[in-house]
Amino acid sequence: MNAQPHEIAAIESLLAFWRDAGVDACYGEAPVDHTHLAPPPALKAVQKATASVVAPLAGPGAADAIAQARHLAAGAATLQDLAAAVAAFEGCPLRAMGATQSVFGRGDPNAPVLIIGEGPGAEEDRMGQPFVGKAGKLLDRMLAAAGLTGKVFITNTVFWRPPGNRTPTPQEQAVCAPFVERAFALLQPKAVLLLGAASAKSVLQTDEGIMKIRGQWREWRLNEGAVSAPVVPTLHPAFLLRQPQAKRLVWGDLLALSARLDGAG
Repeated sequence: MNAQPHEIAAIESLLAFWRDAGVDACYGEAPVDHTHLAPPPALKAVQKATASVVAPLAGPGAADAIAQARHLAAGAATLQDLAAAVAAFEGCPLRAMGATQSVFGRGDPNAPVLIIGEGPGAEEDRMGQPFVGKAGKLLDRMLAAAGLTGKVFITNTVFWRPPGNRTPTPQEQAVCAPFVERAFALLQPKAVLLLGAASAKSVLQTDEGIMKIRGQWREWRLNEGAVSAPVVPTLHPAFLLRQPQAKRLVWGDLLALSARLDGAG
């Protein structure tokens, strides 16, 4: 059967798409993900060198640090007070691992949306505010496009830069969790957006992968008090800088967040 002109055009368009995606063979010995962008050799070297830079945090010392964090967090009546409490807290080992200052939050202290990322990077450590580097600028642009500018308060699961921008450990997050929970209690947002796997796992206390739970609405309720809010995990903007084709997924999550916010009045 002879192919029709429109069928030929469709096939040529599909072949062009695969060519642009980097596919140069129809079949191979094993599947290859042509959308994966490997980090530069220098970055891989830094990540390898810093992956093991983790201070031990266990036993009575960990319990004492968490108790101190809870005490300081409970005494904060405003987000400004909470930022000062974080700066005074000495129980997180990240504080002594190269960070120059604490990085607490930025945004509207009366915002209806709380955004929680993973941890500050080099630019955030320099400026003392979360999400001010390339990933933060991308986040701001996406928030603006979704009509969420001025409606968010942004923080992280830890408040000091991990060495080499590595992912914060669950232990480091546990020590900082009382401050994150206090921010949630003070803000009492209508919705919470979690950026990245480490943030989602810490807040939701889950081992599920980010691609599995991304876009799924769940509830975050504090053990003490009556504070609760719907929460949705999404991909971290730093991931989008490496995998721009995933922006559509986050865009869909932001639109769902905006619609939920409108529905909440």
